[in-house]
Amino acid sequence: MRGADPLVLAAAADPALLVPLILAAWAEGRPVALAAPVDRQELEGALGDGTDGPAWGAAVVLGSGGSSGRRRWCLQPLAHLEASAAATAAFLVAQGLDPAACLHLNPLPLHHVSGLLPLVRTRQWGAQLGLLPAEWMRDPDLLAQASPLPADRPVVVSLVPTQLTRLMATAAGVAWLRRCAVIWVGGAALAPALATRARQLGLRLSPCYGATETAAMVCALAPERFLAGESGCGPALVDVSLRLDGATGAVEVRTARLASGWLEAGRLMPLALGAGGWWRSGDAGRLDPGGLTVLGRLDGALQSGGETVFPEELEGRLVAAAQGRGLPLEAVVLLGEAEAEWGERLLALVRPQPGADGAVLIAALEAITATWRPADRPRRWRLCGELAPNAAGKWERSRWRRWFLET
Repeated sequence: MRGADPLVLAAAADPALLVPLILAAWAEGRPVALAAPVDRQELEGALGDGTDGPAWGAAVVLGSGGSSGRRRWCLQPLAHLEASAAATAAFLVAQGLDPAACLHLNPLPLHHVSGLLPLVRTRQWGAQLGLLPAEWMRDPDLLAQASPLPADRPVVVSLVPTQLTRLMATAAGVAWLRRCAVIWVGGAALAPALATRARQLGLRLSPCYGATETAAMVCALAPERFLAGESGCGPALVDVSLRLDGATGAVEVRTARLASGWLEAGRLMPLALGAGGWWRSGDAGRLDPGGLTVLGRLDGALQSGGETVFPEELEGRLVAAAQGRGLPLEAVVLLGEAEAEWGERLLALVRPQPGADGAVLIAALEAITATWRPADRPRRWRLCGELAPNAAGKWERSRWRRWFLET
């Protein structure tokens, strides 16, 4: 037996309802498993029946894009999250900030590692945590009214680029952001135009990089360096080493807070580590004296609104759902399109079976995806009678993206 079975929680609209449950479970030495409501069944499948494996103790199970081309459910001991919090505190101290004296605001869902870490940090530091509901982040005027920022202490917040873009689009959002001492931005690349505009507005951004497997941030760029015009995600935090794989350019990380592994039907599968304990991410990067610059995903995944999206995985899911409903779907391919607010959004090319009504088919496919995560839902759909993979059975995605955008 693995000891106390995990407390499984589906993210609620109000994250404040989950915080006391999470803290109580950890106090009892019990793991907590967190997922978005639409992912709960997948999470429970990964957890299995609870009869296999050693005791996990106080820990968390979270979904991760990882480097495998599909979602994995990672087990991170609470001690690793606390080590991450300690490294983050050292970063703040280096910026002249007392972590305990800051107000730490969190608009990210608790089932994301970057949304869970503010809870761990403030618990460790004795600082105040403020939870910002998703509806506030979609309405900058409402946010400014509902969460006015104090003038007597520094404010720290973590955002994904989509949230930052929305806030920067209004005067109220910009004024709110200007009151923040550190604005960590992660989950997806920061577009150069957005970075330039943020510098012009004097926003103290701190682009950062990390993963569920690394217990969140492994590097961050100091706000002063960002405002001075530097790009990238900055140098490694105090408990992290970074390097690049010579053959692929993949970012590799060595730290004592790597995840214990990932779960498959209740079994804990250890992370694949290279000699010396290096974990290879799915991202390509560049390292220079200023730190890490992330160049993009190596496995074909997209970054949309801070979420990792795997088109091939979603295609298989959509085809299976269509077959289960008897829909006349012959082929479908999902493609990424650059989009200012989300970073990238999905496009869908569809080939119906001969004689089928394409408009009716697309409507049915849209209904299927309506319950998926927002980042997983195609933004635009189009029929393509000639859609087919190449002779090797591979999708020439760049070709079909051009077809979609130029036709």
